[in-house]
Amino acid sequence: MTDAADTTGHGRGRVRQLRLVVEAADFEAALTFYRDVLGMPEQESYSGDDGAEVRILDAGRATLELSNPAQVRFIDRVETDGGRSDRIRVALEVDDTAAVAGELVDAGAELEASARETPWRSVNARLRGPAGLQLTLFQELD
Repeated sequence: MTDAADTTGHGRGRVRQLRLVVEAADFEAALTFYRDVLGMPEQESYSGDDGAEVRILDAGRATLELSNPAQVRFIDRVETDGGRSDRIRVALEVDDTAAVAGELVDAGAELEASARETPWRSVNARLRGPAGLQLTLFQELD
């Protein structure tokens, strides 16, 4: 058994990194959107045979949020105007949800729900980004 997370939320478990792997048919557009527009710095890159390409972008700290169906329905009521969460949704903490959402829409993302304050003291917006990813932008208020 591994050590549990301490009170700061930083665990000493076996997993050292959470990496979300996404197949992007329009690789260059997705790379431009997530790296250049959203501002996720390139950490590593690899090229292979037959034009194979991968870019690993730094997203800061990673967590895995597990929610039961009742919680997902509650989140959907709070964060959207009737929208539904994908089974897997990418949530990204930013400094200014409304501003970043606007920049991402200008860069081609589809706005699914405008920025709004939640009961848990954050400002959240929901978008559909390149490679079909459903994104929640959140800004902590406390």
